[in-house]
Amino acid sequence: MALRTFDNLTVDPSGPKGNAWGLFGPNNELGMLNLLTPETVRQAASEEIRTGIRFSLDLPLNRLQFPSFGRNAFAQELVNKAPRVVNDDILTFNTQVATQWDGFRHYGNHETGLYFGGHTLEELKTSPVIGIDSWAKTGGIIGRGILIDYATWAKKHSIPLSPFTSTPIPLTYIQQIAQETNLQFRPGDILFIRTGFTEAFDQLSEAEQRALAARPVPAFSGLQNGEETLRWLWGNQFAAVAGDSPSFETAPIVREDSPVEVSLHQWCLGNWGMPIGEYFDLEGVARYCADMGRWSFFLSSVPLKVPGGVASPPNAVAIF
Repeated sequence: MALRTFDNLTVDPSGPKGNAWGLFGPNNELGMLNLLTPETVRQAASEEIRTGIRFSLDLPLNRLQFPSFGRNAFAQELVNKAPRVVNDDILTFNTQVATQWDGFRHYGNHETGLYFGGHTLEELKTSPVIGIDSWAKTGGIIGRGILIDYATWAKKHSIPLSPFTSTPIPLTYIQQIAQETNLQFRPGDILFIRTGFTEAFDQLSEAEQRALAARPVPAFSGLQNGEETLRWLWGNQFAAVAGDSPSFETAPIVREDSPVEVSLHQWCLGNWGMPIGEYFDLEGVARYCADMGRWSFFLSSVPLKVPGGVASPPNAVAIF
């Protein structure tokens, strides 16, 4: 379907500049996931599933023993049901301490104080509106995934990787990689960018991981913020975007050179309803893509059906 151009956004005149509230009808809770139509999914499945090779894109829930952003680590309790030879387990975790989708309740518009669709914080507290469970109810995030392997490309071109610093990845680099790998974007694609965070993190000692989380300002490399990037994301009609870093765009998200007005989190989640994924494990997928010379795959991701959920592990699988 043809969407409005970037310059013709602000669908709801009572909302912030550039909003797509109501674009898919009143009270719609799916945002850009509406682009994952049955035909889009069918085409992705028929074209992308060729070998049956599969890769889980979720990190283990306990992989980040020392989470950044002041979040508590994952905890698991084994409950034995003696005298029976039976066990339960109890899991306690912040939904953003490992691989996760950010839902529309996570980040709103800071000018208006409203969340996607014009919902207030009070509405979020008293109802499950725009919860991440609405994605699961409609079958999840299922469609064509496309990979931009920036980390490998940067090494090839002797560009230093700085995953633990506030280093923006220029949009021009992403566009160049897409051109060199012959990626032709389609409406409803799910974009993945490999920054090299996972590879670098896996080389840290436990003490270094602890120190990384203890920094007063969590700084990570990610896609550059700004209107140019926003125009590109909207123009390509992605259904969702994700990366391997703790923040899809450069963190801190809001800095002196990156005001909240052009934050990808504010626009994607608050203005458009475009899910953002973080901490995705793209290592195996990247190697397979390079071996096969293809950079697209079938993605199946069904988040937890938590009523009014803010975020969720993706339960994501890439199928080739």
